Amino acid sequence: MSSDETAAGVRPGSVQAEIRQRVPFRSRAEEAAVTLMRTASVVARAMARVIEPEGVSVAQYNVLRILRGAGKSGMPTLSIRDRMIEEGASITRLLDKLEETGYVRRERCRPDRRQVIAYLTDAGAALLDRLDPAVHAANQRVMGVLGEAETTALLSLLDQVRAATRSDAGE
Repeated sequence: MSSDETAAGVRPGSVQAEIRQRVPFRSRAEEAAVTLMRTASVVARAMARVIEPEGVSVAQYNVLRILRGAGKSGMPTLSIRDRMIEEGASITRLLDKLEETGYVRRERCRPDRRQVIAYLTDAGAALLDRLDPAVHAANQRVMGVLGEAETTALLSLLDQVRAATRSDAGE
């Protein structure tokens, strides 16, 4: 047993210790997948603590950021959905709530009336401007533990995982 393991064989600070799992993972791949999901959840909670006091969810914030990037020309709702971080979110429901709060407006496209274009309003842009410093600070708190080289390596590894998952799904 190495010096960085407890008597039960669980590394202090590991996800296994954090979730109090007594049985070892079946494989390092399983441990990595669970660790990645747990870490994503921890990061999402840190972002939610900054964003949700403004009355929007993390998914709604994501929509607003996408629309800010689209600029004055707006973006079709299905394109917004394709760019969402959380793929399962209902874009129609998210846009309904954002439109009710005045952060987004939607227009039917001409000549194809089936397509709807969403636009960020001035109120939505102002909300993002208010949130930007706090979100930046939260990102720094969460990821600041890593150096530049470690961050670059992490990004590369995560890109590989997503690429493998897309190719497994036939995308």
